[in-house]
Amino acid sequence: MSLCFIEPQNAIRVIANSVGREARRQLLGEVVRAWVDEIPESELESHYAKAVADLDENDLSMLAAWHASLEVGHPVANKEFLVNVFPSLGDNRREALKIAAGFRGEEAFDAGVTEEQSLEMVLPFLSDARCRELARECVELYCWDRLGGEN
Repeated sequence: MSLCFIEPQNAIRVIANSVGREARRQLLGEVVRAWVDEIPESELESHYAKAVADLDENDLSMLAAWHASLEVGHPVANKEFLVNVFPSLGDNRREALKIAAGFRGEEAFDAGVTEEQSLEMVLPFLSDARCRELARECVELYCWDRLGGEN
């Protein structure tokens, strides 16, 4: 019997290539959320501005609606407003970035960016500990996908 050791980043890639499209999208969503969690506080605003800059009107409207739920004034579905209000979100800034990055990821898929390309852009920025945690989540997602139901 042979024993094989694989780095967590590679395990995530292998699992992403082994599951169906819906599970792959869920996996990538988890990877993006993990990436946002690891962004230093000082860089959050610039990443948010980049994510918002690429959003279409529909996504901007949904992001503004999320802002409205926080009661940060009367949100406007335009890039300038959303970027300018970002610092006032306090503890909700990471969540706002996760939402904007998720919308941006969906648009990237629609434009033809592959899941592998997305993983290559994000995985290198995650810590080893976070990659191990994600790899465990990916195994659960793999089982869900392969067994065809909730586990």
